[in-house]
Amino acid sequence: MNSSETAPTTKKSLHRQLYVQVLFAIVLGAVVGMAFPGFATTPGVEALGAGFIKLIKMVIAPIIFCTVSTGIAHIQDARKVGRVGVKALVYFEVVSTFALAIGLIVGNVVQPGAGFGGHADAAAVAKFSHTHLSTVDFLLNIIPDSVVGAFARGDILQVLLFSILMGFAMMAMGERSASLRRLIDDIAHAVFGIIGIIMKAAPLGAFGAMAFTVGKYGPTVLGSLFGLI
Repeated sequence: MNSSETAPTTKKSLHRQLYVQVLFAIVLGAVVGMAFPGFATTPGVEALGAGFIKLIKMVIAPIIFCTVSTGIAHIQDARKVGRVGVKALVYFEVVSTFALAIGLIVGNVVQPGAGFGGHADAAAVAKFSHTHLSTVDFLLNIIPDSVVGAFARGDILQVLLFSILMGFAMMAMGERSASLRRLIDDIAHAVFGIIGIIMKAAPLGAFGAMAFTVGKYGPTVLGSLFGLI
């Protein structure tokens, strides 16, 4: 083989592309929801979408711990971590403010969720509201009763706090933490491998979610979904 020759590049055929499979699953789910609403609203079909979401939520806490703790530990200067943290906090606050403002305007003016046929459930929203917490209570709630409990509940703020403390602790240890950093890096690669496996089930999750939604609320919900998108 001549040095000028290059190995042929392999390109996935269109039907093997994940986004194509997801789009096809969404269309198929809408068709099944319209044609067989009784089947589409069965617990088994609903479980396809709900199960995929739970699989994604399952790996959020490990990803945050691995990436944040090793990311901080690999930085030699603690002041760099502080500068990056301040910039990230300012960026998060500014972008979140714009996002909330746009969401309020669009929600009140365009009302993209109209047409789903449901009604507001104050009890369902209450569990996501923390307006009853004082500032002190909110800050204390970030500190977990136990590290294992924070990971078990999937409490992101508590996991993030522990990850930051672990990162600074490994940074202070210097070379003594090298083996620990490598171990957490290896765990991070394994977790991202798990995500790769989970994403192969994305078409099933998209099919189940779309079929259940259309089967429960009717084909008119498609217009509302397109408006929301």
